[in-house]
This record gives sequence, C-alpha cells and structure tokens, in this order.
Amino acid sequence: MATERLNSILNHLTPSKSGLSAITQKNPDDVVITLAIRTPLTKGFKGGFKDTTLDYILYSLLKEVIQKSNIDPQMVEDICLGNVSDAKAAYMVRAASLAAGFPNTTAASSVNRFCSSGLKAVQDIANQISSGSIDCGLAVGAELMSAASDRPQPFHPDIMANQEAADCLQPMGQTSENVGKDFDISREAQDRYAAESFRRAEVAQKAGWFDDEIIPITTKVKDPKTGVEKEVTLTKDEGPRWGTTFGSLSKVRPAFSQYGDRSTGGNSSQVTDGAAAVLLMKRSKALAMNQPILAKFCGATVAGVAPRIMGIGPSLAIPKLLGKFNLNLQSDIDIIELNEAFSSMAVYCINVLGIDHAKMNVRGGAVALGHPLGATGARQICTGLSECRRQKKKILLTSMCIGTGQGMAGLFVNEML
Repeated sequence: MATERLNSILNHLTPSKSGLSAITQKNPDDVVITLAIRTPLTKGFKGGFKDTTLDYILYSLLKEVIQKSNIDPQMVEDICLGNVSDAKAAYMVRAASLAAGFPNTTAASSVNRFCSSGLKAVQDIANQISSGSIDCGLAVGAELMSAASDRPQPFHPDIMANQEAADCLQPMGQTSENVGKDFDISREAQDRYAAESFRRAEVAQKAGWFDDEIIPITTKVKDPKTGVEKEVTLTKDEGPRWGTTFGSLSKVRPAFSQYGDRSTGGNSSQVTDGAAAVLLMKRSKALAMNQPILAKFCGATVAGVAPRIMGIGPSLAIPKLLGKFNLNLQSDIDIIELNEAFSSMAVYCINVLGIDHAKMNVRGGAVALGHPLGATGARQICTGLSECRRQKKKILLTSMCIGTGQGMAGLFVNEML
C-alpha cells in the first residue's frame, strides 16, 4: 500500500510523456475490475433462455459472481443493472441479489440508455467509486429479448412537430437503411463484413477463446411441440453459424424492404438473450482484499447524433473519449469491441475512423454473437478483456451506437499480461 501511494505522489510530480503513460499508471484510488463474467448468449424466442425469466437469469449470474469472486457479499455496496425492455428491472435485480446471497445492505438499481445500458451501469458504479460514495460495486447488463416488448407510441403532437424528435420513433432497421443510403454502404460491403464476423466467431468458438468469460447456466427449456420441459446446462453462445459465407449471406432477403434493400437478417445483429457482470472497486480495496486485478477502468463518455442515423454514434463517441485522454486510435489502442448493431454502421465506423479491422471484434461481434440490448455494454468488456489477455495486449476500447441517436465509448487497461 505504501509503495502504491508513493508511486501516486511521484506520478503527480512527474509530468506524463503521453496519454498512454498517464492511463497505465497505477494509483490507490484507481477504479479497477476484479471480475468480468457472462452467461452464454442464446437465440431469442427459440434458444436456451426462451422459457427462462429475466429474474432467474439475474439470480443465476449473481450467484456465480459471489462464487467466482470469492468476495464477502457484504463488501459490495451497490448493484446497478443495465436493462432496456423490462419496466420491472429494478425490482428484479434487488430481489435476485437478495436471493443470490447479497445482504439487504447491498443496494440495487437499474439504468436504461438503450444499447449502451451495460456500459452505463459500469460507468454509474465507477463514478460512485471515484467520488467516494462507495468502495465496491457490481455492474450488470441483462436482456431477455424473448419477452417481446411493446413498440413506443407516438409522442405528443407538439413533440412530433419537431422532425428530429419524430425520428426517435424510427425502427432501428430503418436507421440502418438510412446509414447505408446516406453514406453509400453497399449491400455487398455489408454482407462481406458480416461474413467475416461469422468467420471470426467460428474460429474463436472452436478454439475455446470464449471459455474463460462464459459461466454455465442451468435452466429449463420447453419443447414447443410437446410442451415437455427438460433441464439443460447452457455453456456456449448459440449465435455463431459455422460455415456462413459471403455467398450464403448474399442470398438472404432484405429485412426492412419498406425502407431499403441493404440490411438483412444475415448482416444485422441477432435477437438475443443474455447477461454479463463486472465487479469494480478501488485498487486499494482490491489489494486489501487480495482480489485479482483484471483491468483498470479509465472512463467512458457519450455523444449525440441525428436520430435517423443513430448507427454512426461511435464515430463521435470514440474521438471524444480518446481526446479526453490524449490517445491516438491507430497507435495507442490495442483491441476494439464495437457493437455490430448493423453491418452498415460497422463498415461506416471502420471507414470514417480509420480503424484497423484486425484489432476490432477479433472474436466476431453482434452480427454473429447476438445483441442482448442491455447486456452488450458489459458483455463487450468481458470479451474484450479476455481477448487482451489472450493476445497479451493492454489497451481496450469499447463502443456502441444507441437508439434515438447517441453513441457511447469506454476505455480500459488490461493488467493481466
């Protein structure tokens, strides 16, 4: 502890040479991640979680957090759940945490910033730790897309009179077609991108790269024909379709033909169920409790864009975040997890930001793995840090577009080299 504090003082006295050297310094008050785990991602409406309730998924994951971290549950002061579609999410995370073994002194809440909700939960807990409100907290992202949610109704006429406000109601598929048309992202470019996502996911799954981030979940699945329930243990993501090629994807019909002909069920993110959890605390607390420090959370930020082209959100959020830390996307960032809501926006972001695709979504992205809305922001951290460990790389950047026209990005330093 004394060494950490001395280093902190010396770091403040010695000007850093670059943004990279600044974020890789270790100080007692750093917010660090000591555990990052997730459930398998299963197919919406027909996969392993189709007959499972969201509260049970949360309960199962939270039990694993206690077991895997070997932490005294009473040390966790707050739990924040990122979830989009369930109005009862706050009730569920509180009840599930109590049943899982957290004491009633551990608080709980839910947040919703659409597709970035998981990262928003991480940011919420991290900000509480940074401000001194708590020393240790758990961020969770979870979504049961199999439980279909209602489409939003039109706003008040005074609000609908504003075009950008009205555009907030555009279906996500329509916004993808807008990006494709506005920025000339062809159907071929999107299909080729999607084929590569599937190929990478297949390679990663066959090689077992996901194994250290996924925890098995035992649940029940009902046979749709007989109604008979059977107990199953889910261990692998269901989204990857081995053998998917550009040729096979090019035969898939457009999914949003009323808006355009470039986005399909093959080059768009999958409807998916799943959850992820990230345990955060002060570095000093982690050292005192002998917890493994997986990574340092540096920060996150959001940016707004026109709602009708919400997919380009990361192209604004990423430069904004990196600017705050004086980092260069090409030379300083080792691994990038960019949510593939649609191939249109993924191709756009690669082109506009000049991203080296070899660094981005190394294990495939949401096109192949799925996009459980509230879970994705936390899932990306689990996958990205695992990939950093595999490659022995240090700097992780995560980002996603957000419905209604936003983007979010997060920055992490892997410390398990």
